[in-house]
Amino acid sequence: MNDLVLIEDRGAVRVLTLNRPKVRNALDMPLREALSIALEAADVDVRVRVVVLTGAAGTFCSGGDISTMERASKDQTLVRAQAAQRVIRAIWSTTKPVVAAVEGPAYGAGASVAFACDRIVAAADATFATTFTGVGLAGDMGVFASLPARVGPARARQMLMFGSVTKASEGLAFGLVDRVVDPGTAVAEALADAERLAQAPPLAIGVIKQMLSSVADPLAVLEQEVRHQTVLWDTDDFAEGVAAFREKRRPTFRGL
Repeated sequence: MNDLVLIEDRGAVRVLTLNRPKVRNALDMPLREALSIALEAADVDVRVRVVVLTGAAGTFCSGGDISTMERASKDQTLVRAQAAQRVIRAIWSTTKPVVAAVEGPAYGAGASVAFACDRIVAAADATFATTFTGVGLAGDMGVFASLPARVGPARARQMLMFGSVTKASEGLAFGLVDRVVDPGTAVAEALADAERLAQAPPLAIGVIKQMLSSVADPLAVLEQEVRHQTVLWDTDDFAEGVAAFREKRRPTFRGL
């Protein structure tokens, strides 16, 4: 395992830390692969009861790494989209609870990763935003299942369409996060929660995860997201969104 994901065991709790601090832990292909491997390894390790997922240097994850993006055909982007979904499959498929410890921003794909977790412990000043429309995309990494499950379809619709920023302290009231803590303490508080979960009956916890996810198969959403995301990748709007980001200007989207 390389140093893109730092791994530390605290008894039965495994802490996975996204470690690209220079780009606020943005998800590029190598980080997606490293995170998937780390999650899958935690799943099969009998010593691990709970996983805590966080980001280095006071930032959870700023989203997909736009510096690595450019317009491409559906065939070319399929592998990239599927690599993103592998992360979410690993979180949803494991019977072990996954707790997100969020400091700083969780934007775009970073927000999707946090929403996919079983519990979100966030600093009061942590911020969440589904910023996919900023580059002409709709969203992926399970957000069309996880976000409505947390906040309801009406609020999810507004968050996805507008991409507005929500502080954890505000989102607690409507279920966006599960617990709000003092800034700088998210990891410590998430570890405390994880230790409680590690003491719970693992088979029962596994059944709870399985039963809740089987109510409306969220894994089916992943395939739909791949189909839409790979089409959107080959649009003028996506190319414009990436160009505007690089040129530090507002994008002009035209639906082409």
